[in-house]
Amino acid sequence: MSENRKIAEEVIEAVGGRGNIQSVAHCATRLRIMVNDKEKINQEKVESINKVKGAFFNSGQYQIIFGTGTVNKVYEEVSQLGLDTLSATDQKKEAVKSGSRFQRAVRTFGDVFVPIIPVLVATGLFMGLRGLVMQEQVLALFGMNPEDISQNFLLFTQVLTDTAFIFLPALVAWSTFRVFGGTPIIGLILGLMLVSPSLPNAWGVAGGDVKPLYFLDFIPVVGYQGSVLPAFIAGIIGAKLERIIRKRVPDALDLIVTPFLTLLIMITLSLLVIGPIFHIVEQDILKVATNVLSWPFGISGILIGGLNQVIVITGVHHIFNMLEIQLLAQYHNNPYNAIVTCAVAAQGGAALAVGLKTKSKKLKALALPSAFSAFLGITEPAIFGVNLRYGKPFIMALIGGAAGGFLASILGLKATGMAVTVIPGTLLYLNGQIVLYILVNVVAIAVAFILTWMFGYSDKVKKEIEQ
Repeated sequence: MSENRKIAEEVIEAVGGRGNIQSVAHCATRLRIMVNDKEKINQEKVESINKVKGAFFNSGQYQIIFGTGTVNKVYEEVSQLGLDTLSATDQKKEAVKSGSRFQRAVRTFGDVFVPIIPVLVATGLFMGLRGLVMQEQVLALFGMNPEDISQNFLLFTQVLTDTAFIFLPALVAWSTFRVFGGTPIIGLILGLMLVSPSLPNAWGVAGGDVKPLYFLDFIPVVGYQGSVLPAFIAGIIGAKLERIIRKRVPDALDLIVTPFLTLLIMITLSLLVIGPIFHIVEQDILKVATNVLSWPFGISGILIGGLNQVIVITGVHHIFNMLEIQLLAQYHNNPYNAIVTCAVAAQGGAALAVGLKTKSKKLKALALPSAFSAFLGITEPAIFGVNLRYGKPFIMALIGGAAGGFLASILGLKATGMAVTVIPGTLLYLNGQIVLYILVNVVAIAVAFILTWMFGYSDKVKKEIEQ
């Protein structure tokens, strides 16, 4: 019997046997199991299985962390044992039905914004690279100064850095229609209508160079370049409206009538009602967030850096995606990322301390790769496999995150993008901030490492917990 086949059989037994398993799926690092009764899961037995780096119940699924590559091999063995298998997407749809109303709402929120993040990550990297190239010190290496840069080159960089935010409402409306059961292409067109060049440009209006149109002499109508909330609300209502219309239109006329009525009604509502109201709401949310992030004495850094990974455990951290997108669209920088990266780095520092201090070969083999994973921005293996399991390392990591976040806030660090942290996150700070970025990460890692080494972990504690 192969090792992976043995692991697959042990997993099935530890989660309550075949009769307790509804379906099995996997993502890049985790085996995802939907069970009938989570009380039948033997957590200790699961965590003792070879190659398992941690396990937890979240979003209606029991998720076992194996890591990249390994999870594919274990999943293949599980599927050969005759269990029902689903794609991660299909299983996620089933899992969405479970959990509280708030948890389901947050998952839906994440489903809308997560698919948009990759293009915003790329845009942030383009911004960072442009900031690097435009630095006088870098240009001096080539015997140039900023005045030597051609206008055509600057235009090219603007295409790379501005396009995603100009058409952000189109991306948001497309994704919202997709999640709420509408036709994504209708959502895309609705979003494009919100940034039509026929409308007064939102940034021009904000700068005072352009005047809005006024319908009925009191309703301001502008384009919504860089806006998120108006397109999100329009997407929800539009998707539901499309489904209502489609149910009432004869099949022979559906192709023509449904998109016609949906777009006609929704663009009218969006420009005259949804847009004006929710643009104000969006601006107020942004003002509050900006004020919190600018609290004096590094208070916001301490709070966010210290609590971010607690929020990650609850699974509701995706709710902050909209905030980061708004910050980037409005200000072209993201101070939130600079603080969060410290929280992520600190989890790696704590796991690294455990891995170097323990004499257990199995724990070393788990903790050290988990620490490296955290330094690449993925904390689940470190949190669930090491730090949270032994308790104190997780607390020490929270303190390290608060220390790094405090320093990031004091120094005024601001990323050019979002969603990547620690080592990959360096690409978001190439515009003259790279040294300070490395400093705050080192501080977060060092504080978490030292505290964990001195007070957070010993093999004696490990034995007491595992007895």
